[in-house]
Amino acid sequence: MNEQRAERPIRVMVVDDHPMWRDAVARDLAEAGLDVVATAGDGEQAVRRARTVTPDVLVLDLNLPVKPGVQVCKELVGGRPELRVLVLSASGEHADVLEAVKSGATGYLLKSASTEELIDAVRRTAVGDPVFTPGLAGLVLGEYRRLASEPVPATGGDEPKAPQLTERETEVLRLVAKGLSYKQIAERLVISHRTVQNHVQNTLGKLQLHNRVELVRYAIERGLDDA
Repeated sequence: MNEQRAERPIRVMVVDDHPMWRDAVARDLAEAGLDVVATAGDGEQAVRRARTVTPDVLVLDLNLPVKPGVQVCKELVGGRPELRVLVLSASGEHADVLEAVKSGATGYLLKSASTEELIDAVRRTAVGDPVFTPGLAGLVLGEYRRLASEPVPATGGDEPKAPQLTERETEVLRLVAKGLSYKQIAERLVISHRTVQNHVQNTLGKLQLHNRVELVRYAIERGLDDA
């Protein structure tokens, strides 16, 4: 069953308020063999259609009418954590990048990227790799560290016992915190890409976290990125 799922084309939805750009991106992705299941031109439409067609990857512009892209991302990823979001934006402003990642985006690509870079980014995003325009990955990892240094608000009562991770899950978590992609982790540990994904999903479940952003913060808070 999983093998059949892996063989099917990646289901992609493209969201952008400029029709010519949106259609061009959708066409390029379809020609590359990806399954473009829907497009949308505003935030409300994007949320509604994405919930109906359940894409694997949402290629999302941030500057949308009716509802901004970060809100679209929060709503959709909040309701369906397995959804991958690749922001495709004209803005390289650090604040925009960080806001997108905090809202649940897996990656962030500038619209100046080539068609080949976009296609590669969508495929990598589909398997959970964080994909960023060069120069932005370091910014995001730095923000993870800054967030991890902030005190965690007290919730009252006894702190729950920390979940027990296996030695391999901890090893994968440490490499995730260092900013390595799933492919790099697989090569480093001499295991398959799918095995890395399974370890990450198991770890998310044990720690009751929803996405890679929360996972990296958890790891950095415990000093795993320096281990």
